[in-house]
Amino acid sequence: MSPSADAAAPVSTSAPPLAPLVAAQLTYLLSHSKLPIRVGQIWSGCRNGRHSDRFTLSIPFCLDYVHWDFMYNALSPKVAPDVVFGPDDEGFQPLVDYAEAGNDASCLARWNYRDPRGLIALVHELRELYIEYHKKQVAKVDDARVTFELNTVLSKEGIEVCMVPSADRPDEVKFAVPLLDVDFDFNKLVPGCPWRLPQKIHLQVIFPISRSSSYSSVPSAPRLKLISTPDLKSLFSVEDVKLPPWSNGMCLAEYLPALEESLNLLVVEASASIGARRRFIEALAPTFGRPIEADPIFCRRATVLSISGVFTFLVHFAIPLQFPKQQPVLTLQSSQHCNAEGTPITSPPINDYPWSPRWDQAEMVERIYDFLADECQNFKKFCSDTITQQK
Repeated sequence: MSPSADAAAPVSTSAPPLAPLVAAQLTYLLSHSKLPIRVGQIWSGCRNGRHSDRFTLSIPFCLDYVHWDFMYNALSPKVAPDVVFGPDDEGFQPLVDYAEAGNDASCLARWNYRDPRGLIALVHELRELYIEYHKKQVAKVDDARVTFELNTVLSKEGIEVCMVPSADRPDEVKFAVPLLDVDFDFNKLVPGCPWRLPQKIHLQVIFPISRSSSYSSVPSAPRLKLISTPDLKSLFSVEDVKLPPWSNGMCLAEYLPALEESLNLLVVEASASIGARRRFIEALAPTFGRPIEADPIFCRRATVLSISGVFTFLVHFAIPLQFPKQQPVLTLQSSQHCNAEGTPITSPPINDYPWSPRWDQAEMVERIYDFLADECQNFKKFCSDTITQQK
């Protein structure tokens, strides 16, 4: 698993297209993998080659990414790719270990260059081996608490761990702990959801290493942080979750149940909030007229066209995840006034209008309508003053 001899060829600034067989495998990987894998550089191993035959993949691991180079050979397309791992992983040599053990379980032993599933099988196999490699590395750490945590929570499916070296402080160990049930499917909470990849919430736990074989004193609390997949923020924001306190002497096995119970309730509330936001948008029609634009899935946005005398303007509703506890933010946009750049003039965000989460949706909309009957005159004057100042 080391670089091939021609790996030192310079990367082309305008790389030629990937060799067809290589491109088929990469396309299959990106369209079928349940991991958020990214493609970095693509280049050719030969000077002035007709096709590129190698690329960098960024592969998720322990709430971060590792970057591996996959080196095909366009002149020998039947041969499986070589793989170059990161500079900090010189001890990770899974295929060398396979060869020494006489083990042909690797997908490379059954490599079929015409099968587009070859690369995805290789990436997933190497990632699983990489996870196990780091678990073994962390198990070697001489720290009683880390050893205890490994022995008590590693049985939880999906946990990943790794060392976090640092030049200016003691080394640390990071745990990435998946929360909620492994089979929990956020997509089922949102009809018509566009997410292709599974959505997850993890607890990141970072333990400082004390380098002691026993507890000489009560260890400090680990650093805790909730991290979710980016798309999940459309439904549920982990930044709004208040983590339970970590008591002295507590371990992860004690901490996780209360956190997961709290998250389950918050996720149920987030799902219910979609229905409340949808009913609010539907309630706009009898008073404002049918919205000209609306978010049909998460119901986070809606726009209506309003008229006051001869003044025509748009009202944009930005509906927060915490609706109805938090009220929508309104932005008015003139249909008749533009600034010096030719952009329609808009108001600052408005959220100081009458509001109560206990009102039904119809009353919420009526109160906003009554507020805007006066506010639109202020906005019209604001637009006229802006035009006058530009002259």
